[in-house]
Amino acid sequence: MNAFPSSRKMKIYLVGGAVRDTLLNCPVKERDWVVVGATPEAMLEQHYKPVGKDFPVFLHPETGEEYALARTERKSGHGYTGFVFHADENITLEEDLKRRDLTINAIAQDQSGDLIDPYGGQSDIDTRILRHVSPAFVEDPLRVLRVARFAARYHHLGFTIAEETLALMRELADSGELEHLTAERVWQEIRRSLEGSNPQIFFEVLRDANALKILLPEVDALFGVPQPPKHHPEIDTGVHCMLALEQICLLPASPEARFATLTHDLGKAHTPADVLPSHHGHEQRGLPLINGLCDRLHVPNTWRELALLVSEFHTHCHRALELKATTLLNMLERLDALRRPERFEQFLLACLADVHGRTGLENAPYPQVDYLRAAKTTCAEIQVKQFIDQGLEGAKLGQALRQARIDALNKLKMEWVA
Repeated sequence: MNAFPSSRKMKIYLVGGAVRDTLLNCPVKERDWVVVGATPEAMLEQHYKPVGKDFPVFLHPETGEEYALARTERKSGHGYTGFVFHADENITLEEDLKRRDLTINAIAQDQSGDLIDPYGGQSDIDTRILRHVSPAFVEDPLRVLRVARFAARYHHLGFTIAEETLALMRELADSGELEHLTAERVWQEIRRSLEGSNPQIFFEVLRDANALKILLPEVDALFGVPQPPKHHPEIDTGVHCMLALEQICLLPASPEARFATLTHDLGKAHTPADVLPSHHGHEQRGLPLINGLCDRLHVPNTWRELALLVSEFHTHCHRALELKATTLLNMLERLDALRRPERFEQFLLACLADVHGRTGLENAPYPQVDYLRAAKTTCAEIQVKQFIDQGLEGAKLGQALRQARIDALNKLKMEWVA
């Protein structure tokens, strides 16, 4: 395990995700180590490179892997940074493992390959339970998001959250501690969940833990909002968004498209009560909500841009075969479909997921996607050069190009509806 000799007192253990994922027969992405019975000076003598700011962490001089001195922690303030850490050569492995979040993450492996499991992590792996290690779980609000992400990550293996752990997550949410998390850290967890295979579980767990209304109130507000049963048999808008998120994960969609799917119906939470379950105008109502969410969590612009486009134009996509050629061309131009075909494709996938994210309609035909792809190709084939060659310029050049594309789209529509 360790290429460098240690003192008789120093012992090195593989810990955390590498041990957990090995036991789950999952790919190991990185390895972390804990060092017991060592001092910073001893690590430096063996040429480890110090990198830790708040507590002693070192990089192995050959592998570059992280080696942290065994440590304990004490709550000293709010948020996940409000801790005082203590590391010295007398801290035991069991004390170090006790500060970890879940029992499945509190298993160590020694240099002989033997497992040290003082908190029952192997048993919880066998029974597929996510369980907190100690009552100190409630001292770190970030653990609410981490447990939600683990629940999503291992959903396909049948993992569920222990009731007593869920109760502590609710206690954390109700305490106000989540409000002390930085926007960057919250977004990091959301983004990582959207990159996984079951992000809907992440958001469902947050809602079950009373945390969604604090971290993503725009999404939480969708639950309980009715939709017309004729078009949405599931009725509840929040349920629909989770179903759509589940569906887009079955498509070759980017994390940005998954985020757009999550936020595409935010405007429905602000539909006037007297017109429910109709949601006319929700597309535009969602735009300031998406901007507010993205501003608050510092969401990257590329994610924001696609989310805004999906919110504004997803119903246009659904009605594509009914649109006039001028309206269709306007939409393609607003989507910048010719110059950004990759983003346009992600837009189409988000719209497809919206349609399939309805109870009993997961395989409903949706020819609009192929029709819009054909419309984009049709417009792209009409190049400005042919009109320049005719001597046109300025406004007349733009008008001729636009009219030629409208004529071509009219012809395309006739072929599709014939």
